[in-house]
Amino acid sequence: MKEPPPVASKTISVVIPSYNEEKSVQAMYDRLTAVFRQSLSAYDCEIIFVDDFSTDGTRAEVRRLSALDPRVKGIFNARNFGFHRNVFSALTYGSGDATFMLFGDLQDPPENLPEFVSRWEAGAKVVIGQRRSSDEGWFMTACRHLYYKLIDWFADTPQIARFTGYGLYDRDFVEVLKEIDDIQPFLKAVVAEYGIGLEIVQYDQAQSSRGKSNFNFLKNYDFAMQGITSSTKLLMRMATFIAALVGIVCLGIAIFVFIQKLIDWDSYPVGAASRSVALFFLGAVQLFFIGVLGEYILNINGRIVRKPRVVVGERVGFGPTTPTPLPPAGADATEQDALGNARTESD
Repeated sequence: MKEPPPVASKTISVVIPSYNEEKSVQAMYDRLTAVFRQSLSAYDCEIIFVDDFSTDGTRAEVRRLSALDPRVKGIFNARNFGFHRNVFSALTYGSGDATFMLFGDLQDPPENLPEFVSRWEAGAKVVIGQRRSSDEGWFMTACRHLYYKLIDWFADTPQIARFTGYGLYDRDFVEVLKEIDDIQPFLKAVVAEYGIGLEIVQYDQAQSSRGKSNFNFLKNYDFAMQGITSSTKLLMRMATFIAALVGIVCLGIAIFVFIQKLIDWDSYPVGAASRSVALFFLGAVQLFFIGVLGEYILNINGRIVRKPRVVVGERVGFGPTTPTPLPPAGADATEQDALGNARTESD
């Protein structure tokens, strides 16, 4: 009797968006390979570090590991394109049956991968990690809680609280991501909307290996506003309705005052206070909603520009087609064009 052909093992791609993670690259590699060796030995793997133009020795560490282990690969952006664009692009680089994403600062434990894989094999297309706790102070925790309450109130598709992208994504879902023609997509909103059959794994977030987060107040504000403007039109519509209501009330008061003035000319002496209060009130309402409108315009402007999400400067460990580094500063335009055609790729 003829034996059935052997079943090919599945491959899991691990993508690691990184920025200034020199201290954690080796630790990340050690912990990931230990997970595959001890718990996932039936699976093949590739480990792809996606570096967003680090200013430390992150790239040198990735090159060193790639020379020692062919499973380790590197994709180095030609410049810093920011968290959202790098993370979304990183998810599309894996070639495996599923792509596991975690971040280079080791706040999200690689040791949860077997649990993610178990749920994936049971039929889930997207398995994500949700922070149960973190080392953030009470102020940031309170701000995030308030933010998600607002999102739940306003959003057309509610976002997933305490989720940054850490999770396992089936190849079918990754193919959906590749179809999204958006220079700066908001991953939380995309996963919430298109993550059919989504499952959540609770975990405790560790402290960043670099000691402090790359996210300052302005970056957190940008993250929050992109989430709001990407998830709902209700805020803009509320601004329109309130502005219309205030306008009708003000028009009614103006007509009333005008008629009273005609009936009794001396009943309304000139009063600077009343004019000032009215002007400041209306000015405050207008400025607030102009600000909201500005946020939407900024979001729209970023989305309609047809340009690459990121530009890859170098690929490491991808075989004989691996491009060489970008030309040094000072190379003439002809030389840069010739080299660029061979080694610079757009996502």
